[in-house]
Amino acid sequence: MVSEASLICSTDNLSDPGSYGFEIDFNGQAVEGFVVHYDGQFFAYRNSCPHTGSPLDWVEHQFLDLDGTLIQCAVHDARFYIESGECVLGPCVGESLSKLDISIEDNKIYLTGTP
Repeated sequence: MVSEASLICSTDNLSDPGSYGFEIDFNGQAVEGFVVHYDGQFFAYRNSCPHTGSPLDWVEHQFLDLDGTLIQCAVHDARFYIESGECVLGPCVGESLSKLDISIEDNKIYLTGTP
């Protein structure tokens, strides 16, 4: 079992590409974030745009653009690389999303660290 970790969801909750938003307690701290399944890998970030601090999802659990190739902010249409969280289009170009550390064990995704 993963120690000092909080369960986010099962890997079965995410198609490829796909995303899943969550709000969980991690070491006594409320964490709002999301996981993206893309090209067989999983990435996790805080659900907060570096431009305004607003949530990124435009529909529950929907963080990707229509092509499923970039993370998209619902407020100002900023776009971010899935793999790095770097903004490549919009008002926060050059800034990045805050990455969350995750691990996968027995088809379950766990939050293991925050920035």
